[in-house]
Amino acid sequence: MFRLARFIPALRLIPALRLGALARRLPCRRRAGAARTARRHAPGLAVRLGALLVAALSAGSAAAQAGSGHVLRIGYQKAGLLAVVKAQGTLEARLAALGYTVKWFEFPAGPQLLEALNADSIDFGYTGAPPPVFAQAGGVRFVYVGAEPPAPHAEAIFVKPGSPVRDLADLRGRKVALQKGSSSNYLLLAALNRAGLRYGDIRPVYLAPADARAAFENGDVDAWVVWDPYYAAAQSALKVRTLSDYTGLTAPYNFYEATREFAGAHADIVAAVLRQLRETGRWVNAHPADTAAIIAPKVGLDTALVEAWFKRVPFGAVPVDDRIVASQQAVADAFYGVKLIPARIDVAAAVWRDPAVQAALASK
Repeated sequence: MFRLARFIPALRLIPALRLGALARRLPCRRRAGAARTARRHAPGLAVRLGALLVAALSAGSAAAQAGSGHVLRIGYQKAGLLAVVKAQGTLEARLAALGYTVKWFEFPAGPQLLEALNADSIDFGYTGAPPPVFAQAGGVRFVYVGAEPPAPHAEAIFVKPGSPVRDLADLRGRKVALQKGSSSNYLLLAALNRAGLRYGDIRPVYLAPADARAAFENGDVDAWVVWDPYYAAAQSALKVRTLSDYTGLTAPYNFYEATREFAGAHADIVAAVLRQLRETGRWVNAHPADTAAIIAPKVGLDTALVEAWFKRVPFGAVPVDDRIVASQQAVADAFYGVKLIPARIDVAAAVWRDPAVQAALASK
């Protein structure tokens, strides 16, 4: 039986589904209507779609487990390192020796992935830094099992070339488009603080990337803060002027998560997955063009743009050590400071440290 009811409080804390991305998959004549509908109905639709997604995943994965013995259920997103691992088939070969097969489930973003993790519909997944903060604040049971190094130049705050906004201080009183609860939301918080501004000094306009780009191009907002590949696409097509990335700030990590139960019972499997991610990350970092050829068709962007994005992201897997915990705690505290989460959380309480996993991530 699903434990979805236990997750609903957390779902209310996590930003609405990125429905603008869903709208992009519709035929052109339906996109505008889909985007308007997404903005009107995103909160309620997030809950309904999340429940349907978890139900479908649970039914499918239960059947898979019944027929295949030991199955590792992995949640991934289109453009991350796990997507490359899936495309190459290397994890299946590694886990076969341990008696496991792999089932892959694609998610549009981290919040939906963590919902499925909470409902025990997947065992392992990957998200950015903010989704687990919101999930932990809502009582979701998960553990951080590994991290991906930060990419300080892979997202930014930017304006149009002819904008009167010359620096961050000029954003006072102006509209800034961003995805609420995303890593870019944290970049905006940190950059404003460095510039001597409070979050309340600007006018945040919470939009999914597709809608944010439309608003930015139409002049409905003064600035946009977003991550790659959207940032790379804006640089190429719109010739934007960057006000700030994470240079001089503490860029957040991305994270690999597992259910607490799976991590505790199957440390060897978690270690094997992280070892594969570490090895594939090294390959990706050395072969950005080859990786772009794999990922570009999946995200619907030009291969050259995706290659530029991969060149500024250090992919891989590292242990969640005290320094990384402190970095993630700063992310959580920043969101609590502007009351985007209702209470302060202790990130360290959700970190899972096992000797086998530490050894896997420390291996050369």
